[in-house]
Amino acid sequence: MRVVVGGGTGFVGRALTQLLRSRGHQVTHVSRRGGKDRITWEELSRSGLPLCDAVVNLAGENVLNPFRRWGDAFCREVISSRVETTKTLAKAIAAAEQPPRAWVLITGVGYYRPSPTAEYTEDSPGGDFDFFSRLVSSWEAAALIPGSPARGVVDLSGIVCHALEKESVRGILNGVAPSSPGTSNGTFARELAAALGRPALVPVPAWAVRAVFGAERAAMLLEGQRVLPKRTLESGYHFIFPELPGALKDIVA
Repeated sequence: MRVVVGGGTGFVGRALTQLLRSRGHQVTHVSRRGGKDRITWEELSRSGLPLCDAVVNLAGENVLNPFRRWGDAFCREVISSRVETTKTLAKAIAAAEQPPRAWVLITGVGYYRPSPTAEYTEDSPGGDFDFFSRLVSSWEAAALIPGSPARGVVDLSGIVCHALEKESVRGILNGVAPSSPGTSNGTFARELAAALGRPALVPVPAWAVRAVFGAERAAMLLEGQRVLPKRTLESGYHFIFPELPGALKDIVA
């Protein structure tokens, strides 16, 4: 297939691009800067969608960017970075003489927090269902945060590829591994430490998390949930790393 990927130069985008190309697909990125196998968002708006079979949108400002203060301006930027890029791609798809047959939207790579106790599947009522792909990548960030859920999902690009290649796939797919949903960040940190061959000793207090990220974003890290990939499994996707230790060892390697 010929696949156009918005935001294809990020962490998930690079993994997805590598996987798609390894499976014989052609990939064109839409990004702020042009280049080989890339077009800019301005070019997309001006010239329309390149001839393609599928479109994926991964674009969006990092909600948990610790270098940006949480406020109205940053909140608008986070929303706009997702909504406007999706609108741009949707308009280009609608105007295309030969529209793509597949359209995959990642509704919010990162964390999903509708309730700290309920179990959520793709069939649960209410709200959006986000793909969990936020890997705590730095050692400092991997210290223990009390009660925080965190799952590194290396299968996210596999799920997107599966959705593109299997025409029967429709609707929402949760990109969280099936084993032990709601894994605490304490468990995550210990498993990551084991993968790195380092100790995980000192927990980060909740007040420090709130000081860095602000109260609203800190809640994403400090409050838990159980998200289940019911429809993802029913669609026929087989997780490469259904268990957290194997996923972390692969990423670290």
